[in-house]
Amino acid sequence: MQAAKALSEKIGKQAACAVLGIPRSSLHRSAQLRKEPARPKISPRALSSSEKEAIRDELNSERFQDCAPREVYATLMDEERYLCSWRTMYRVLEESHEVRERRNLLRHPAYSKPELLATAPNQLWSWDITKLLGHSKWTYYYLYVILDVFSRYVVGWMIAEREAAALAEELISQTCARQGIQRWQLTIHADRGSAMTSKPVAFLLADLGVTKTHSRPHVSNDNPYSEAQFKTLKYRPDYPVRFGCQQDARAWASPFFDWYNHEHHHTGLALLTPADVHFNRAQVVLQKRQAVLQAAYEKTPERFVKGIPRPAQLPEAVWINPPIQPAATVAAKCLIERPTRNENENSHCKSAVPVSFGATFIVHEFCLEKVTPVLE
Repeated sequence: MQAAKALSEKIGKQAACAVLGIPRSSLHRSAQLRKEPARPKISPRALSSSEKEAIRDELNSERFQDCAPREVYATLMDEERYLCSWRTMYRVLEESHEVRERRNLLRHPAYSKPELLATAPNQLWSWDITKLLGHSKWTYYYLYVILDVFSRYVVGWMIAEREAAALAEELISQTCARQGIQRWQLTIHADRGSAMTSKPVAFLLADLGVTKTHSRPHVSNDNPYSEAQFKTLKYRPDYPVRFGCQQDARAWASPFFDWYNHEHHHTGLALLTPADVHFNRAQVVLQKRQAVLQAAYEKTPERFVKGIPRPAQLPEAVWINPPIQPAATVAAKCLIERPTRNENENSHCKSAVPVSFGATFIVHEFCLEKVTPVLE
């Protein structure tokens, strides 16, 4: 580049770059790299180091250590003393990293992930509230639904014109009585809606001996079964876009929950209905299915290349947020062999890697026994 610069002074940059076969941008860039960075200009109005130190000493003195710079500025002005403006006081403090928020800022608590297990009906319930569109804009009806997580059975539901803790309290109380819930038998899970976290509901559950848990804020996956059931409800072919009145909503919901509880074959329940699981009829149904498959196998065994077919089995446990390493009763473990290379030896060896497969946790929709709406 030195030769290109010398030649460019004689014949020009374009000609010099053409002769030497280098792009002009390289010549310009090399010239810019050699330029010394511009030194920052110091304003004649800037405070000296000694003046800044005097300001810091004044602000950090025992007299002013708990005062804001504006307060210090006003006090000194009243005493006929002027060090600098209050904005300059802030800048001086900022240079030494002495400016920060002194108040105790709100800190949100660390919410833990709920890990809930159900191995039988009426051990774990999930409940939620969803809106049904009314006859006009901004008109809604509120559907309260309580599901049994293990059986996906809707144990209680209600439609009201508002979301209120008193209504939820009444629904939960009547549902627990109808299901014969004993003290400390049940855990009921919900999100953090106003009705779910209200004191009346909390006091009721404490009186009934029911443990309550809540989802983390803004985490819908912590309440998957209720959310999935609402999707099933609103994706039914006959689901209306709007309901004319509260009675119309009830008239549609009642046969839906009858179908859901007693006719809907749930994929998370080995294609059993929630009622079959909730009322302990699952094994009888599975035995009948096994007999049908056995007869089909005996009739045409060549069609079943893997042997006698078996019906899908009901999961033994259902989780909300299963742990990373579930217990042996709810997880199947297998060993997968994979080749690994020993870096010190150019040979292959096989290492057994344990892989855990948790129980099948399907986002369920639940159905419950036939329930009369609690509130009219």
